[in-house]
Amino acid sequence: MGDPSRSGAIQLRLAVIGALVFFMAGCTTQDSISEVRPFAEVQASPVTIEFSPAATSAVLRVDTSLDMVCAVAYGSTMDLGLLATDDDMAGGAHANHGPTLRGLEPDTEYFYRLQGVAPDGGLYQSDVLTFVTPAAAESAATGLVAVTGARVVQVSSEFSSDFSADNAVDGDAVTEWSSSGDGDDAYIVIEFDSEVNAQAVEFVTRSMGDGSATAEAFTITVDDVETYGPFSTNTAAEVTFTGTTVRFDVDSSTGGNTGAVEVSVYVQP
Repeated sequence: MGDPSRSGAIQLRLAVIGALVFFMAGCTTQDSISEVRPFAEVQASPVTIEFSPAATSAVLRVDTSLDMVCAVAYGSTMDLGLLATDDDMAGGAHANHGPTLRGLEPDTEYFYRLQGVAPDGGLYQSDVLTFVTPAAAESAATGLVAVTGARVVQVSSEFSSDFSADNAVDGDAVTEWSSSGDGDDAYIVIEFDSEVNAQAVEFVTRSMGDGSATAEAFTITVDDVETYGPFSTNTAAEVTFTGTTVRFDVDSSTGGNTGAVEVSVYVQP
């Protein structure tokens, strides 16, 4: 985390995102920007949207003919209000984009606008478009409730304080824990104040716009004794155990800064 080249790249990305926000707010001047061009001029592929099983997040994929930094402004009204950028924490421009839209509700219409900044400073913007989230997929946790009050007692690593392990147990689908390049070796250990009689567990993976950092399967180890799995990520897996500590290990992934949006243990209400 002390790599100067990484820090410089992150600063570059933040600067470009700042330009996008400035652009979105309508604060451009004749001196800085002469024209906002249609996003269609640089769009090289149709937009595809991949929804999580719970329909609370989605990855929007689109390619551009230029390497550029893109953002998606979105919301449940025409006022938009939310912003997503590529999750590539190394910064820089890309031609293949996959920002993650978080904080969605199932079976809901959303409005969105594609925007981009090219290396020459040119700004591109689409019309306001729409998509509808699907209904949440049924899972093994149907009829169960997630246990609250878990605390993190150990973690393989954290990319930064903004991606701390505590984000994986805060019940917030907008925050996430990211390891610092742990790939298949990423793990997180959570503890409860008293024994829980679990019926299911779930690991909702984070992912990067380039397809990396996606955990595909995980195992759990209860009280440092019994290991269960592997289970697929992003859907609750039926497993019965009693214990106070649960270690979630990434079993297979696409490598990189693997981590979780949430890890959950479910019990009968």
